[in-house]
Amino acid sequence: MLSKNRHQTATGPKGAASVGEELRPTQMLMFGNPKLGAPLMLTQQSMGLDLQLRVVSFEDADGKVHVVYHTPTALADAHGIPADRPALQKITGALDKLTNKAIAAE
Repeated sequence: MLSKNRHQTATGPKGAASVGEELRPTQMLMFGNPKLGAPLMLTQQSMGLDLQLRVVSFEDADGKVHVVYHTPTALADAHGIPADRPALQKITGALDKLTNKAIAAE
């Protein structure tokens, strides 16, 4: 399923360096799937504010890597979308799969 998603990455240290700042390793992954996002936006178009989803990984001062994101159910709740929507359940499953794989690779 993730292979059909649109995704891109951005790194924080490069941007920070461009303004003379130093940032520990940080990477943001943005991804989405129109087949899943469109039904949620049809329910509440404001959901487009939070689609594509974003996952950030960063290294703290002790060298430990963290993976953080807003849960799809929290985002849906913020937009008044019921948590039992099938598209939301699929997005949650895909996000869990992606982040669990990233964490296991550490």
